[in-house]
Amino acid sequence: MAPHEIRRPFKRPAISDQHKRRELSLLRQAQNRRDAQHHARCLASSVVSLQAPDPEPISEPETADEPIVESESQSIPRDIDVRQASKLKGYEARRWFARQLMLPEWMIDVPDRLSHDCVNYHMGIQISPWFIWLLGIITHAFQSKRGKEYTWYVLARPSGKRCFVVSSGGTTVSRLRNGSVLHHFPSALPNGARTRDSSGSAQSYCILDCIFHELDQTYYVIDMVCWRGYSLYDCTAEFRFFWLNSKLAETGACDPPSPYHRYRFSAVPIYNCDQTGLYTVYTGAVPYVKDGLLFYNRHAHYQTGNTPLALVWKDENCSQYVIDTDSKGQVPSQQQVVLELQDDGNLTTSDDPPVVFGCLDGDFIQKSGLHPGNLLRFAVSDGGLSFVDGKLERADLHYLGKLNRTRAFADSYSKVMFQYSVRHSPLSIDDLLASITSTNDQEKKARDVEMAG
Repeated sequence: MAPHEIRRPFKRPAISDQHKRRELSLLRQAQNRRDAQHHARCLASSVVSLQAPDPEPISEPETADEPIVESESQSIPRDIDVRQASKLKGYEARRWFARQLMLPEWMIDVPDRLSHDCVNYHMGIQISPWFIWLLGIITHAFQSKRGKEYTWYVLARPSGKRCFVVSSGGTTVSRLRNGSVLHHFPSALPNGARTRDSSGSAQSYCILDCIFHELDQTYYVIDMVCWRGYSLYDCTAEFRFFWLNSKLAETGACDPPSPYHRYRFSAVPIYNCDQTGLYTVYTGAVPYVKDGLLFYNRHAHYQTGNTPLALVWKDENCSQYVIDTDSKGQVPSQQQVVLELQDDGNLTTSDDPPVVFGCLDGDFIQKSGLHPGNLLRFAVSDGGLSFVDGKLERADLHYLGKLNRTRAFADSYSKVMFQYSVRHSPLSIDDLLASITSTNDQEKKARDVEMAG
């Protein structure tokens, strides 16, 4: 895509409250600070200790957004403690691990002030993490007084298998989104292999959020959750990315494979989401196959589960998989959605709280042999989806059946809405670029007014 005159943004029909939920997420993470250090330590221990019973899965195509599990079972509590999770086995263990990753919502609307810039830390200077953490708090507090100003990063998402990678106790384990072990191997990560020259505490461990790229057998790191036992759960994305770029290469993890380092790791280039950064990740060459773009709010902590502070967007120019395909790899004529059946017959998404798309009659449920917790597939019929004030009012759904190979969770609301928009009024790269241009123009006018005053 060559540079061209960007058209002005148009007013899109409201189909979500994604903007409002971003504001609430920022407030919630400041109010509900948990014992992140303990959580990280238990997660690292659980990943390694639970690896033995799980056979290494056969390599097969898998998108970063579709977790697969072996069979259905009773659900486990959403608020289970990590200490309890370390005792889980089989399906329950895998289902718990499926909730530990930070899952981006699909971009339904363009965030306000997508390109706004604030304090920009120099990524090449070694600065104390405590100083950056304190500076980030001061900066955030200062911006809060001036108003809600969102700042974002953008990166080209690698195609492949989303997973946690944990190095601990002289070994390294990677687990897929469904909790199954992907690889068990030695690595150059802290405490990731048993070597004579290993340094650091025996209690040291590391947790990385990665995408495994099959073609070049590389783990592309998109986030850092813990480093040498230091938890980054409650650190901003700005600091996590700084620490990732500063520390990963120092270990030799980015070096070619060797007997004590089976797979290469590589940090994904991250850019400020201004016009130049967005254009670069969209059109620029990368050493991996792209699968859309990832956007991170600069102030976002590492939140497990779906979060509107991280967003994914794609079109046919930066992804092979824009519209969902069926089991045969074909694009169905009607959009298909996967919803979870509740005790009262409601059909809901995987969000917290869930969004209700409809309700099944009790007689139909009984005759079809369905049970609460089943994941069911529906087609969006000709009536489509109807919205009032950004909220779903009605969904014209046609029941297709129970999933043959069940997934861990139903679709999220943002995924359903993104797929619906792609088929009817897609959010294009021009819309994103136009939003940045519009924001810059508004800020320039505001500065002109201040100077005139």
